[in-house]
Amino acid sequence: MKSNGTQNELLTLPVEGMTCASCVARVEKALKKVDGVEIANVNLATEAVSLSFDSLKTGLPALAAAVEEAGYTLVVPEESTEFRSDPAEPLGVYSRQEKSYRQLKKELAASLLFALPVMLLSMLSMTDWFMSAVPMQMETLNKILFLLTTPVMIIAGRRFFKPAWQQAQHFAADMNTLISMGTGAAYFYSTFAVLFREWIHLPVRSVYFDSAAMIIVLMIMGKMLEARAKQKSSEAIKGLLAAQPKIAHVMRNNAVIDIPMKNIRIGDTIVVRPGERLPADGTITRGHSSLDESMISGESMPVEKQAGDPVIGGTINETGSFEFRADAVGAGTVIAHIVKSVEEAQGSKAPIQHLADKIASVFVPIVMVIAFLTFAGWFFIGGSGFTPAMINAITVLVIACPCALGLATPTAIMVGTGRGASLGILIKNAESLERAQNLQVVAFDKTGTITRGKPSVTELFTAAGADQGKMLTYAASLERTSEHPLARAITAAAMDRSLSSLETDAFQSRTGFGVVGTIHGEPVAVGNEQLMMQEGIDIGSAAEFIRKIAGDGKTSVFVAVNKKLCGVAAVADTILPESKEAVANLKKAGIETVMLTGDTAQTAQVIAGQAGIGRIFSGLLPEQKALKIKALQAEGKIVAMVGDGINDAPALAQADVSIAMSSGTDIAMETADITIMKSDLRGVVRAIVLSRRTMRTIRQNLFWAFIYNAIGIPLAAFGFLNPIFAAAAMALSSVSVVSNSLRLRTIQI
Repeated sequence: MKSNGTQNELLTLPVEGMTCASCVARVEKALKKVDGVEIANVNLATEAVSLSFDSLKTGLPALAAAVEEAGYTLVVPEESTEFRSDPAEPLGVYSRQEKSYRQLKKELAASLLFALPVMLLSMLSMTDWFMSAVPMQMETLNKILFLLTTPVMIIAGRRFFKPAWQQAQHFAADMNTLISMGTGAAYFYSTFAVLFREWIHLPVRSVYFDSAAMIIVLMIMGKMLEARAKQKSSEAIKGLLAAQPKIAHVMRNNAVIDIPMKNIRIGDTIVVRPGERLPADGTITRGHSSLDESMISGESMPVEKQAGDPVIGGTINETGSFEFRADAVGAGTVIAHIVKSVEEAQGSKAPIQHLADKIASVFVPIVMVIAFLTFAGWFFIGGSGFTPAMINAITVLVIACPCALGLATPTAIMVGTGRGASLGILIKNAESLERAQNLQVVAFDKTGTITRGKPSVTELFTAAGADQGKMLTYAASLERTSEHPLARAITAAAMDRSLSSLETDAFQSRTGFGVVGTIHGEPVAVGNEQLMMQEGIDIGSAAEFIRKIAGDGKTSVFVAVNKKLCGVAAVADTILPESKEAVANLKKAGIETVMLTGDTAQTAQVIAGQAGIGRIFSGLLPEQKALKIKALQAEGKIVAMVGDGINDAPALAQADVSIAMSSGTDIAMETADITIMKSDLRGVVRAIVLSRRTMRTIRQNLFWAFIYNAIGIPLAAFGFLNPIFAAAAMALSSVSVVSNSLRLRTIQI
């Protein structure tokens, strides 16, 4: 993307070494200092950064160096960062999640092997019966505890100690610092008490190997549960990535051969058999079938397809075999666009997160100060002695981890946008998701949004003595070459009745009126009332029918044969069956509905009445629709515009939230804040409900993350918490935040 001497690059890259909200703030700060970086949004849940930078001013080596200077690692790809040609292969972030989870399981198993005996022996050593029954001195038991705890500190503890040391070298601190200081103090103090007891004369029971070992184990367990929960939060995307088959049946040299999906070329003819998934997007050239498109649109019912119809890669062929031409492969497919859209949304940052980011940037230093004051207060003021003061300070360090704070927003965004994708709702970014919760007005375009967008024949009037089949056959024969919407409606009605077209002579189009011609020597005229007047044809016998359909907002198409009225077809762009339900649900949610249309007032009134919309603006040009949106906003209302993303572009751009209706192959998501992948207005309702539920989950997460620290730190400072309980509570706080976000996966909307 180039403009004004710049060359902007948009990338999402993994960042290794991040563990909490403080890490997020530090990486963002480091990247934003690099000249040429415009946007740097770090997501703790995905452990990645979304970057926008001017490649004429900086490059990946400079960005990687800045992140490394901050104490972390930016994973720079060796190959192109474009979407893989084979979406069935998992993207890097999901592979890393699985690898991280497996590694944590190994570390937990190894740590438990040593930590459980430490805990058991420590508890038993507090009983007189055990010490009298076991033929060993307390000094010997302490040495055994030291030998058992040391592998825990080395095997699992290095996960915290290594990054803490790296941060210290950069005069920084994060979650790893807190854990390392807490467990390190307990371990090294106990080690000194065991190995050099004669130097410092500590009581033989003044060891805390159990605290050091169990804190590490509980932290690893918490991170493992968190990693597992993160995997579940991205299941929607992984499902899309796995949707396309790896093998395609392609016609080459008049023979069907099996080739890897990534080798399909645009224009290839592909054969699909019953039960198979489509390997690319395209158009059916031979055969017909019903396809399960639920993964794209959220529609549970199969969709009938025949020659000429578009098909989408990853959907399932349920019945017959057919052939289709590949029109889009790899990065150009609908699935690729969806995955890209959802990943960008998951990597974006909601405005509500800014408060958490500000707190996280100073949180760890404040906690370290509180821990120091806790030690000083107990030791110098309380006179409790070194050991109790140290334990209380350790407890403060352990319980005050800002992990939950860092995960509160991004995990909910990840799950919410993923759930939206599974329902056929694509959300552009977290900001759009947050704005949608506050909508007060939803303005609809009429054609193709509330209505089907394709006029159809709804009623027929046949004059006395005339034949309805002949009337439709003659009308369709004249109209078959026309691209006018009314002409297509007439020809479609004839096809539905299996009526064949006839050859026409002396064909003539009368612009603005209709068409005339000759069929089997009989003059035929098809058009509006003005054409009938020009041809001198009496339409009086249809007067009552004409008045009725005019009142319903329908258009009359007259058919005359041999200068006599043969019949009238009522043509209308009918309302979609789901539109009325969607409008009613929006009203229940307290949202006002408005129609903006270029149609006549009479037609607009009829359609609005059928849909249940009370406020109508008709006869509008595209620019005038935008002005109406602006006027609604001037009333102090937050407004969404729902349209097709093309003709309604000015109004969509003006709206606070733009919602585009898409057939699945029309990727209006490039410009809209929200794209509904099916022509069903209930998707608009679902998007708003999803926004409200997601933002409610984020507020719950932030509340509990804040309240947890607000309660936990004072309790630890005043000596009401044991370090092991503090570690368990801290680990569970992160798991609870992620688990709360995961509830969005199953919400019914």
